Amino acid sequence: MKKFINDVSSIVDDTIEGFISIYGDIVKKVPDSRVIARKNIKQQRKTGIVIGNGAGHEPACIGFVGEGMLDGNAYGDIFSAPGPMHLLSAIKEADTGSGVLVLISNHAGDVMNSEMAVDMAKEDGIAVDSVLLYDDILSAPASQFRQRRGTAGTVFTYKIAGACAEEGKGLLEVKEIAERTRDRTRTITAALSPGISPLSKEPMFQIGEDEIQMGIGVHGEAAAYVMKYESAQKTAVFMTEKILEDMEWSEGERMAVFVNGCGRTTYMELMIFYNEVRKFLKSKGIKLLRPLTGNFVTTQEMAGIALSVCRMDPEMETYWNRKTDTAAFPW
Repeated sequence: MKKFINDVSSIVDDTIEGFISIYGDIVKKVPDSRVIARKNIKQQRKTGIVIGNGAGHEPACIGFVGEGMLDGNAYGDIFSAPGPMHLLSAIKEADTGSGVLVLISNHAGDVMNSEMAVDMAKEDGIAVDSVLLYDDILSAPASQFRQRRGTAGTVFTYKIAGACAEEGKGLLEVKEIAERTRDRTRTITAALSPGISPLSKEPMFQIGEDEIQMGIGVHGEAAAYVMKYESAQKTAVFMTEKILEDMEWSEGERMAVFVNGCGRTTYMELMIFYNEVRKFLKSKGIKLLRPLTGNFVTTQEMAGIALSVCRMDPEMETYWNRKTDTAAFPW
């Protein structure tokens, strides 16, 4: 496998340097860390929002730092959670005196290191709280929903909680809407071909030419189903049906749809897939809100789609539509 990189040992730092050189008007690198932080926070006191994640999922989450979304991203090695000291640096940078909310995608390393950073921040006198994010319905049954992985649907929480914080809401209010958004979001990821780590240069999993894996994780974690692949229409209906089965909903419900490409998925495929989801949800009497499509949470060459659906209430819908000024989120 060939990639446009220099050396595997410098991938993360080279990525950060290039990113800052392009988007230095809205973000900065915190000295002596791998933290991307927002510039030019307009309010004197604002609830900060930060997250840590491994490299290799770009533009998540460095591309979501900026006005209306995240205030900081602690950036780890390839597919590895950042250490607690980097997360602590992100918390301190985001603290303007109104507290900081740490969003934690539900993966073991992220949970452990984020909890350590939160404890250290509290010892330093910072008002800090956290929300665990989980949305992948095929990674655990509904009876064990807190064991589910965090996947592409976490973007709904970044956006909605970020807009809430931007409006000047306090830490408890921002935490509440982050949890509400999480609880109303469901995701399934399907893959046609595996991702390839730039470190190992090996496929993350094996899949037949006529197969699709359903319920794959963002790091190539095992799928819940291996099926024969037939078409975008049948795949979209299968995935959307599974999501609706997992949530309470009624005719007339207002939902936002996020069709996320996993890295190698083309724009053409995303448009075709979204259109099939749209038609199916409309046939159920569901009102579709402003959709999001594109490669946002990726897995290095994986050809796949993560379908996320969020049941909106009026407050969430307002925040979903608020403008952003970030590198990668298009509002």
